[in-house]
Amino acid sequence: MATNLPFATLDTLDPKGKRILLRVDLNVPMKDGQVTDQTRIERVVPTIRELAEKGGRVILLSHFDRPKGQVVPAMSLKPIATALATALGRPVSFAHDCIGPETEAATRTMNDGDVLLLENTRFQPGEERNDAELSAALANLGDVYVNDAFSAAHRAHASTAGVATHLPSFGGRLMEAELQALYAALENPERPVGAIVGGAKISTKLQLLENLLDKVDMLAIGGAMANTFLAAQGLSVGKSLKEEDMLDTARLIMAQAKAKNCDLILPVDMVISEDFMAGAPTSTVPSNAIPDGWMALDVGPETVKLLNSKLAGLKTLVWNGPLGVFELPPFDEGTNAVAQEAGRLTKAGQLKTVAGGGDTVSALRHAGVLHDMTYVSTAGGAFLEWLEGKILPGLTAISTTLEKTLPI
Repeated sequence: MATNLPFATLDTLDPKGKRILLRVDLNVPMKDGQVTDQTRIERVVPTIRELAEKGGRVILLSHFDRPKGQVVPAMSLKPIATALATALGRPVSFAHDCIGPETEAATRTMNDGDVLLLENTRFQPGEERNDAELSAALANLGDVYVNDAFSAAHRAHASTAGVATHLPSFGGRLMEAELQALYAALENPERPVGAIVGGAKISTKLQLLENLLDKVDMLAIGGAMANTFLAAQGLSVGKSLKEEDMLDTARLIMAQAKAKNCDLILPVDMVISEDFMAGAPTSTVPSNAIPDGWMALDVGPETVKLLNSKLAGLKTLVWNGPLGVFELPPFDEGTNAVAQEAGRLTKAGQLKTVAGGGDTVSALRHAGVLHDMTYVSTAGGAFLEWLEGKILPGLTAISTTLEKTLPI
């Protein structure tokens, strides 16, 4: 088990007979009232099941979508209760509000092992502003607070931060797994450690890149971000997406990498096209030979060989962002090839790979290696903010309430 976790784990909690206010993330993809991706549900099942089987009375808090403090029927959590019950293998009751007399009465009549899902916390205007009155009302529903929603830990909301100031607080099993993976990747990694960072813009990942330079031995840049770095070296990138106002920043990052002895890897060849569309005619050229009127949409085979050779020398890899426009074949080939090699090395026990971010999860799934990695975070923004070195309010909240005593 990882040491120095910033919160108490379920190993130190006896939930029997207690109302466990459990914050989870059930913000899952839906279509026509049906859940289309069960991943987030599946990942919170172990914590719910453990607490229920040990006699806890499990009361689930979650947000869904962005109703902005209004009751929006299409954003109700009620349909998710059915999907959760199926995954859990036990009944899940539903309360039509997350606070109020009826909801409180429902929590008071629960039996040991019962599971109750409360309505969307974001239906409450005070949720996103971490309202003190709402925090206290939520805390009144439970005896203990458990946060198992690392994906919402970067939000200082009533259900992720405020409520924890009122109750003895713990991290759930998913929260524990996320932190163990992140610690293993960046806080105490097996070296050499490398990172692959893709995406469209340096401006959205500047803090991430700067933080990684202090932590990794190799940093590979892909996606449209790489175009800005190439342009910063004085190379023409045709009509490829790039950030003209970030050229000086790119040069600074390259200088910092050199000063810190971090091996910064940029594409040496590119798959280019005149048209941004699936199946468009393509050509492969060196990165310094992109013609006018053409755009780089993927890394080329020589870059794939280079990256895969670098992977062979690593012990730990952090991955955030695809290398090309993986949603449009054939511009998925670079990401697929490198992801498959990372998956192969990971399965062989030669590499620990921790990946995360929305596009990253989709890209790894597309490459068929989602389950080959050591750990793939579904936390999105929280995963990125952790990599940026930011403080996460949801973690701070449960780490500062450990001195409280459980109710008798």
